[in-house]
Amino acid sequence: MSVEQRSASRAGKDAGKGSGLKKIVAASMVGTVVEWYEFFLYATAATLVFGKYFFPSTGNELDGIIQAFITYAVGFVARPLGGIVFGQIGDKLGRKPTLQLTIVIVGVSTFLMGCLPGFMDIGYWAPAMLVALRFIQGFALGGEWGGAVLLVAEHSPNKSRGFWSSWPQAAVPVGNLLATLVLFVMSTTLSSEAFLGWGWRVAFWLSAVIVFVGYYIRTHVTEAPIFLEAKAQVEESKAISYGVGEVIRKYPKGILQAMGLRFAENIMYYLVVSFAIVYLKSVHKYDTSSLLLALLIAHVIHFLIIPQIGRLVDSWGRKPVYLIGAITGATWPFFAFPMFDTKNAVVIVLAVTIGLCLHAFMYAGQPAIMSELFPTRMRYSGVSLGSQVTSIFAGSLAPLLATQWLKDTGSWLPTAIYLVVACAITTVAVVSLKETKGISLESVDEADAARHGLTTATPKG
Repeated sequence: MSVEQRSASRAGKDAGKGSGLKKIVAASMVGTVVEWYEFFLYATAATLVFGKYFFPSTGNELDGIIQAFITYAVGFVARPLGGIVFGQIGDKLGRKPTLQLTIVIVGVSTFLMGCLPGFMDIGYWAPAMLVALRFIQGFALGGEWGGAVLLVAEHSPNKSRGFWSSWPQAAVPVGNLLATLVLFVMSTTLSSEAFLGWGWRVAFWLSAVIVFVGYYIRTHVTEAPIFLEAKAQVEESKAISYGVGEVIRKYPKGILQAMGLRFAENIMYYLVVSFAIVYLKSVHKYDTSSLLLALLIAHVIHFLIIPQIGRLVDSWGRKPVYLIGAITGATWPFFAFPMFDTKNAVVIVLAVTIGLCLHAFMYAGQPAIMSELFPTRMRYSGVSLGSQVTSIFAGSLAPLLATQWLKDTGSWLPTAIYLVVACAITTVAVVSLKETKGISLESVDEADAARHGLTTATPKG
């Protein structure tokens, strides 16, 4: 390792202590809030606006929503590609430059979405351009999540990695909260015609402002010492490889386990925050502003509870906490949809909030668990692949399938069965894991080196 690299490594270790770790967490969270604000803004707008604005009318409101959700799914298809590309970049060059690049790409694509003309203006070119921008947005986000959580996980103390690395997860409901808040303000202060005509665009244009804030903050973070040492090790030894190809060859089981962990969690989240809106609007004609207010309240509670569950991940262990989420999550639709059918505002807020709280038992521990599945030299690629490939078969399809089943059967029961099956798959994945509570990432690297006959440059202790 060069003098410069050793100096940077020592600086990174210092940054991981006390207020330095909090600064790393804040930088990771702010950027994540920005990027998920933009991603979830699309999800909400797809339900409320895009079906009417970018697609021809068929006389059935659900048809437009289904078409909008298809374009929504494009972003999920792009995410694994982004995970592959940015995972490779992140393992080679570092977490910091990768995160700076992804936030700019997501910001530009989201701003341009707010500038698009509608179907009445340019016909099918409108949805075509929307799909193109959605693909670019999803591509960048595919590399965002892995870098954000690893930046924190690799700086965190072994005994509290679950707690500290849960904070970037808590930034996701904050991003969704901001998106919902902006749309809520616009929908309550404007007429329906004005909101559909131009009001929704304001939320997309605001992304340009917050992108500058997120990018600036991310320029002040440091790489984790363990990454700098692993990078130096790869540079010094041609026998040591890194990145996407290496993790697929050496850790296929870890990728499959990560995918299994992600499956039910991803499906449940989008059923709670996206399909719930569709159900309440199409079945009960529930007021848009009231729906957005319900989500606002639920997102606040989701944000507050995620770090607390992160503490449980450190004290109880990774597996028992995750199992609580997978098992109880399977019960949610069987009481939530009857609660929706009451059309009582308080009961509806409670149903959505309970759903997000159960989801948090799976979501809070993901960064710690996934970071402990892979060695540093290929961690970014492994985490990104495991989480983003799953999104194609989980989050992207969940609201689309649920809406189609609602259209075909008029019932929420097929969706409930779907979630039960997903939770069963995730339960199997959790059971297959080794408990890694309190493990050091250095020991993961040492085990990797011993397993593959490498000479580790990572110091012990």
